[in-house]
Amino acid sequence: MAQKDTYQVVIVGGGTAGITVAAQLSRSDTPPEIAIIEPSEKHYYQPQWTLVGAGVFPREISERDTKDLIPPGVVWIKDRVVRFDPGNNNLITETGKTVGYHYLIVAAGIQLDWDKIPGLKESLGKNGVCSNYSYHTVNSTWESIRNFKGGNAIFTQPNTPIKCGGAPQKICYLAEHYFRKTGVRDKSTVTLALPQGVIFAVKKYANALVEVAKRKGIDVKYQHNLVELRSDKKEAIFKKVEIGESVTMKYDMIHVTPPMSAPDCVKNSPLASEIGWVDVNKDTLQHNRFDNIFGIGDCSSLPTSKTAAAIRKQAPVLVRNLLAKINGTPLMDSYDGYTACPVVTGYGSVILAEFDYKLNPRETFPFDQSQERYSMYALKAFILPRLYWHGMLKGRA
Repeated sequence: MAQKDTYQVVIVGGGTAGITVAAQLSRSDTPPEIAIIEPSEKHYYQPQWTLVGAGVFPREISERDTKDLIPPGVVWIKDRVVRFDPGNNNLITETGKTVGYHYLIVAAGIQLDWDKIPGLKESLGKNGVCSNYSYHTVNSTWESIRNFKGGNAIFTQPNTPIKCGGAPQKICYLAEHYFRKTGVRDKSTVTLALPQGVIFAVKKYANALVEVAKRKGIDVKYQHNLVELRSDKKEAIFKKVEIGESVTMKYDMIHVTPPMSAPDCVKNSPLASEIGWVDVNKDTLQHNRFDNIFGIGDCSSLPTSKTAAAIRKQAPVLVRNLLAKINGTPLMDSYDGYTACPVVTGYGSVILAEFDYKLNPRETFPFDQSQERYSMYALKAFILPRLYWHGMLKGRA
């Protein structure tokens, strides 16, 4: 379809949230005119990167062409938003275009701030420094794990919100399992460094994961936040969160989860909350100050974990409320904060954490999901990717 200057609905971001919402809107009884602004030619199913980093799958299975995912009838503007002007109901793009809208959905994802840790960006993929958190670095994780001959293996989590809060410990458990299988575990120390004071936010799953770490002999260091890498010396510098004291740890391998934040175009805009996220009502997903704007997913201020599972529950709420707004009726739908995190604890085992805003378990299956199970591993590895590509991104799940 030909591009124009103004659209009824503009969606900023063609990732999980943007495509899912566009697909659901385009399947509604009276689909609005929709444009998606997204610069990337490739789209990734990022939850697969944990298993790619552990050598289970090749990274290529996580990748699709964006053009094949844009729903029929939706205009794709292959550009990047650099400025929001909600007072005039328009956006400015990187190429200098002004795009107007009647309604705006901000689904801009999350920004990986590799440069916030001195020494990290230039070290990635070299000398045992690796990360699952991008398509271009995920293979370095498997290289580091399979070439590890013993010594100190460290796995970090930053002192910021991140996408998939359980992912930093998933790769730790998988690596430890692999070290056992290859006979190097006895000459290794495995450390999980977390800035929080708990291993997981929900007590039921935290109790189970503490036992997993204990069984595997993983040294969990709480309130340790990575602040610098000295890769020439293979040293990681941490700060103890509450007392500010510096701690230096030697490593032979280190998996780093980078700090993350709202995209710069969001945090520097009138749409941002005090801490930078798109400032939305946690129940309706409508912006707290601009009633023709909605936010969803990782870039939003919603106080829940940033996961694809959360987006799956947010999207229908946003779609129904947006259509109500367009039709001039009250916004009746409400999101309860549901999110899910399949915490991989080894090759063939998963604890499936599901919970809501109040951190109450919201389990789908008729058994105790805090127990490690192969069935939940099979769900994560084989079933959820299919549901993602053929259900969620098609507006059907």
